[in-house]
Parts: sequence; structure tokens; C-alpha cells
Amino acid sequence: MIRLAVFNTQPPHLYFGGVERRILETAKRMKNNVDITVYSGTKRGFNKPVDLDGARVVPFFSTDSVFPLDNWVFNRSIAKRVIRIEADVYEAHAASGNGFLKALRKSNAKAPFIQTVHGVLADEYIQAKQNAGLSFRENIANLFMWRLSKYEGETARNADLVVTVSAYSKQRIVQLYGVDEAKIRVVPNGVDVERFKPSSIGEGVKTKYGLDNKQVVLFVGRLIPRKGLTYLIEAAKGIVQEKADTAFVVVGSGPLRNQLSTMIERLGLSRSFTFFGDVDEKTLESLYSCADVFALPSIQEGQGIALLEAQSTGKPVVAFNVSGVKEAVADEESGLLLEVGNSEMLADAIMKLLCDEGLREKMGKAGREYVTQNFTWDICAQKMLKVYGEAIDG
Repeated sequence: MIRLAVFNTQPPHLYFGGVERRILETAKRMKNNVDITVYSGTKRGFNKPVDLDGARVVPFFSTDSVFPLDNWVFNRSIAKRVIRIEADVYEAHAASGNGFLKALRKSNAKAPFIQTVHGVLADEYIQAKQNAGLSFRENIANLFMWRLSKYEGETARNADLVVTVSAYSKQRIVQLYGVDEAKIRVVPNGVDVERFKPSSIGEGVKTKYGLDNKQVVLFVGRLIPRKGLTYLIEAAKGIVQEKADTAFVVVGSGPLRNQLSTMIERLGLSRSFTFFGDVDEKTLESLYSCADVFALPSIQEGQGIALLEAQSTGKPVVAFNVSGVKEAVADEESGLLLEVGNSEMLADAIMKLLCDEGLREKMGKAGREYVTQNFTWDICAQKMLKVYGEAIDG
């Protein structure tokens, strides 16, 4: 039985991002081979250890919600306890283990350290910086992102192995962080294909949420600049003019919420958009089931778990042909990939799918097959087991 210590600033059972989902889903599937302890910050009231399916989650002091101060405090907390955290292998996500790795090296411990990089933070910083429409607050947040990217890069260079979610992210880690390509392993994220699957409850869900007789375009993601929701809002104006019965459903929260609402009101689209905020897993599954088209116009993605979930549910997807997205979607088969930042093309692609039920069904079936064969959490867990074994064997 391998003893694994995992570091992530956000408690995985209280947050629903891609990082947290990966931690919990792989833990469930490795519990017969790996004894997993996850060390997380004291956020959202997390202050007592909790046992989950496949992992024990232990709190270490951080601030509650101030980003990126929470990450910095958490790193200091775990670094001070390096002797107490014993494991056969250590794994940190994003910039959550920089302080611990430094302390580990000073302690002369022999256990290997793995850095898992999702969306490369330096790449996110570069993409956001190219957006001339960032507010003052967003520019400040992006500067913090730049600082965290320095920690992520330093940790990746000093780690024994680096894991990332796509070939694109691997390329950017080499380019932006100067990491030796030979020590990088690509292990894509996955999806639970038994939970996210085609369902006949879609019309009932539409009725429940007041979307009767509507065609639904669904977006799932953080309300942050790189997710590109402004492009979808711009596209929606033209779509609604041609198909007034189109409803845009937005799932997720983030700092752009008020700015996006203002944009929607200015364009006269308030009746066409519904914001759900963060939802639980059951609600998320039901919202996927009622979608006719899934749209994720991100300008940068390490991979995009929401794209996998939508395809697993049998929904055609529309996205920009960028970064790790092109690996997560089979273009012209399970979805349509478009020129980045082009709202007119985005509108045309969504309209094409909304007007062609046969094409939606064809792409939905292809997407389900594509994900089942390539992107399940079972596949991810088995690949990570091999990485842990490789790290221990040296």
C-alpha cells in the first residue's frame, strides 16, 4: 500500500473545480492500492479532519477566502510541519506545495515529490494580459496569477516528476517554466461516465426551471476572463434575433458576475440568460441533460473537464480551437471548434446545431463514445498509479 500525501489549498470536498474533482475521483478508484491523505487550507469553515471515500482530508491553516494570500499562508503552514507529514510519495497541485518542497529538500527526506500542473498558470497570465478589456481589479488579480506562476514553475523544475493534463500543457511547461521534458507525464482528467450519461429527463428538467419550449445553450465554468463568456453573450444577441426561444443557462460563479449581468442588460438579453451560480452534482447532471448545445468559449484551457462531462452526457459542444481544448473535443465529430475570439463564428456554429436535430444527435453519440474510450476517471487513476510507482522506484 502506497502512502500518498496530497497538497491543495482548497478542501476538495468543499470546492467543485477541476483540481478538486480530480483529487476525489481518483482517490475513490485507488483506495485499494493507495492510502491517501489530502492536506488542505482552512477555507469555507474547514477545521476538522474528515474521512471521504478513498481519502482523509486534513486542515492546515490558511486564510479563508483572500486569493492569493490563502495559498501563501497554506504553503507556510505545511512547510513548518514537514517532519510530521510522512509519506512514500508527495503530490502537490498547482502552486499549493512550493513551501513544502523547499522544506522537504532541506530535511534530506528521500521520498519523491510530484508536481501536478493543470492549466499552466504562466499561460493563463499571458492569455489574460492580452485581453485589453480587463478592469483594474482583474489586472491586479492577474498580477497575483503571475506571482503564483513563479511558484508553480519553481516547484515543477525542482520536483522529481511533473504530471499535467494535456500535451498542450506539457509543451507550455517546457516553454514557460524550463522543465526537462523527460520528467513530464501527461495524464488527462476524466469524467464519471456512469453519472454523466445520456438521459431522457431533459424536458422535465426544462419544465422544472421554467425553460419549457426553449432550446437550451449551456455554459459551465468559473466566471473569469479566460472562460470567454463575453464572447457567448455577444453571440447570443444574434442568435436570439433569429431564434427567440433560445435560453442561455450559465452555471458557475466568479468575479465577473456583475460585469456580465451589466453587459447582458445593455444588450437587452436579460430574459434570455439564467444564472444558476455554483450547483451540487445532482443539479449539474440534470442541467447537462436539458441542454441542446454546450458552449465553452474559453481562450485558454489546460483541458476542460466541463467539455468531457457534456460529451459524456451526449451533448454536442462548441468551443474555440485553443490550447488543451483541441485534445478534449473531436472536431467536426463530437463538436465544432472555432477561431478563437470570433463571436460571429460562435453564433453561426450554435445556430447550426440548434437548427439540426439530426446533427446534434450524431455528434452527441460520437462525443459519448470519444469520452468513454479516452477520458474516464478509471483511466486517469490507473495512469496515476503507474506514475506513483515510477516515482518511488526512482
